[in-house]
Amino acid sequence: MIIGKISDNEKKIKFDADIHCTNCGKQVPGGIKAGEQYSKTNEFKIEFEEFLKKYLCGICRDKKRLEKN
Repeated sequence: MIIGKISDNEKKIKFDADIHCTNCGKQVPGGIKAGEQYSKTNEFKIEFEEFLKKYLCGICRDKKRLEKN
């Protein structure tokens, strides 16, 4: 997943984060990608913390979407 904006010529940095679904607790494979400059900002830290608090895996996200309809 990509967080923030990445410029055309900017280097991408991959973070291997311990990401879990906030609903079912399943560990999500993969990591987070961000631009090198953005990853050093406080805005990135805040956005990443909020992302971890609200993240839903694909199964839980689809269940929530179907319940609304």
